[in-house]
Amino acid sequence: MVTTTLRKIVSPCWKPSVEDHGENSRNRGGDPSGRVDGLWWYKDSGQHVNGEFSMAVVQANNICEDHSQLESGPMSSIESGPHGTFVGIYDGHAGPEASIFIRNRLFQNIKRFTSENQEMSADVIKRAYLATEEEFLSLVKKQWDIKPQIASVGSCCLVGIVCCGLLYIANAGDSRVVLGRIEKPEKEVKVMQLSAEHNANQESVREELHSLHPDDPLIVVLKHKVWRVKGIIQVSRSIGDAYLKKSEFNREPLLPKFRLPEPFKKPILLAEPSILVQKLYPEDQFLIFASDGLWEHLSNQEAVSIVNSCPRNGIARKLVKAALQEAAKKREMRYSDLKKIDRGVRRHFHDDITVTVLFLDSHLISRSSFRGTILSIKGGIPGDANT
Repeated sequence: MVTTTLRKIVSPCWKPSVEDHGENSRNRGGDPSGRVDGLWWYKDSGQHVNGEFSMAVVQANNICEDHSQLESGPMSSIESGPHGTFVGIYDGHAGPEASIFIRNRLFQNIKRFTSENQEMSADVIKRAYLATEEEFLSLVKKQWDIKPQIASVGSCCLVGIVCCGLLYIANAGDSRVVLGRIEKPEKEVKVMQLSAEHNANQESVREELHSLHPDDPLIVVLKHKVWRVKGIIQVSRSIGDAYLKKSEFNREPLLPKFRLPEPFKKPILLAEPSILVQKLYPEDQFLIFASDGLWEHLSNQEAVSIVNSCPRNGIARKLVKAALQEAAKKREMRYSDLKKIDRGVRRHFHDDITVTVLFLDSHLISRSSFRGTILSIKGGIPGDANT
């Protein structure tokens, strides 16, 4: 069912497609590394190996905990190796350190293992996730004496890779990617959610946790109508969160709200991602990758309808704006008033939101050789942490 707000967003799509943030619309997307404007970061349009893309981030927390990246070109360290497009969405919690760390290390590990394996594969991606996890936990151990709270920092991690005609989706946490596919003969766009989410509010996730921890009746606890792992965190998989991975980090001087009453013998949260591999078809039009801040306010269908109905330039920003309008509506306030609220206080109305829309050109995907500019874009709002 299409909401009234969605109709308002989709109906004027023949007009200039995004708000004016002080730039002439003809020049948008011209900055190779994207633009920062207040609580926004955006790259309205660009070209990746397999088509076009659009990226946007809006900040709600005091320090933006969402980070992201798009890499286009070689997927390995070997010149003759596979080429493709990599998208990463990293939704941090308890601080930005883990999401920034993943943005700096995960793709490098992907390239390393692809080189060793001589091709892209689900195993390469799994190994890269686990290697990045081990690297971050090593960092926590090194900093424990001077910065113990880093043990409470973690991040969801959603990755998409388009390589050699295949689509690889890997996810740890509750970010999401949906595919828009043209259905013949009606030419309607079908919505397909491709990522498995790891949030304790899903019954299947609670069942998995109970099966992994059969001797712990409090592995998931309902608090204020929300299911949480050990009564603390909603996600069951992440990179980081050392305090729920290794008992040595679950003690003083860690803040009491993160400490468990008894030590544990095996990790409570997992870093291993759920992975999907599927062939890409000419009917596959676009992918929408986003942190859960978007999906709290827009359904899969609403997001796909917006992308399918509007110009490509600035479409990621348009999706974020649609979510913000819904957030304002839920609080019975005008969007124009929500925009005036500064970071920190904003978190009471919505989360940090990160969106990357990847358009798929079947002619480019089917090419046997790589042609194009190597691209590396890091998305996010610079904060107090080292970005």
